[in-house]
Amino acid sequence: MPRSRTGTAARPTLSKVADAAGVAVSTASLVFSGSGPVSDATRKRVLDAADRLGYAGPDPVARSLRQGRSGIVGVVIGERLLYAFRDPVAVALLDGLTEELAPAGFGLLLLSGSSGRTGPTPAQVERAPLDAVVVESCGGDDAPAVATLQHRGVPIIGVEGTRLPDVPMVRIDNHGATVELTRHLVELGHHRISVVTLPMRLPGTHRGPLTGPRRATATSTTGIDRLRGVEDALGNAVAAWETSDGLIEEGHRAGLELLAGAPHRRPTAVVAQSDLLAVGVVHAARELGLRIPEDLSVVGFDGIDTPWLGDLRLTTVEQPMTEKGRAAGRMVVDVLAGTRPDTVLLPTTLRVGSSTGPAPE
Repeated sequence: MPRSRTGTAARPTLSKVADAAGVAVSTASLVFSGSGPVSDATRKRVLDAADRLGYAGPDPVARSLRQGRSGIVGVVIGERLLYAFRDPVAVALLDGLTEELAPAGFGLLLLSGSSGRTGPTPAQVERAPLDAVVVESCGGDDAPAVATLQHRGVPIIGVEGTRLPDVPMVRIDNHGATVELTRHLVELGHHRISVVTLPMRLPGTHRGPLTGPRRATATSTTGIDRLRGVEDALGNAVAAWETSDGLIEEGHRAGLELLAGAPHRRPTAVVAQSDLLAVGVVHAARELGLRIPEDLSVVGFDGIDTPWLGDLRLTTVEQPMTEKGRAAGRMVVDVLAGTRPDTVLLPTTLRVGSSTGPAPE
């Protein structure tokens, strides 16, 4: 391989490959791009020359600058990846995104938060080479990063969260689905109902009773809508316990707190804002000697598999987790093709299992 004046190996160029193969640079470019007709004999000469010179192909950075595209779609996740990858809902969303974006030639860049902040900072997203961005739980605590992306002119697709001007969304009706879920409990005779909420704002450093002041500063649209659904179905406010994340361990802690009182004071049903939280509540109830559903009914939200519960089938709201990702991926492809997609509202389904039953006498 040729050496530079500094003694280091000089990077072979497409021009040198073309000279070695005895073809025009434009012909050599067609061989590597695969975008035009080239005879098999010519293709072989170019590839043989590239192999001799150690040329691996065009510089991807330079190519992206010429094309005005990076081939990268960012995904803003407002929490640590440790939590995101333990949450089947987040994993299903990413899987659905990949199903649509990979065939279109796009890769994913995950822009996550850490234990010390709510999500990527404006500085992190200011210079990242992004063709578009999908923001999970758009708005709220992600607002500074989203504002930076909007200032850059990067197309944004939101999945759940605050509705922002000029940002197409993929949504479900969290409020309506929770109303239906709660009415199922009311029809079974339950009136003492408590709620275990997702973090009502990020970072999820708070856990405890959801007091009035804490609720007044809540920024999680999903958590707010699901809590409001319970209260609208009941016609009154309910006791709620806020968790620091949506995982099983937090549901267990919340369950121990909510169920520790005397039988006539504790709830006869608990609405958990995620299936993982519901699993934790069931574990806590069993630890306290309560039977499900004879002594306590528990419902969740998401529709994930819950092998931790054995034969108990959780009553929950099934949401189209993977389809949310697919829909967001299709919207990214559309917007980069110059089409403005409309906001998509996906359906949910109430799934009645064996974790709910008539309220105890």
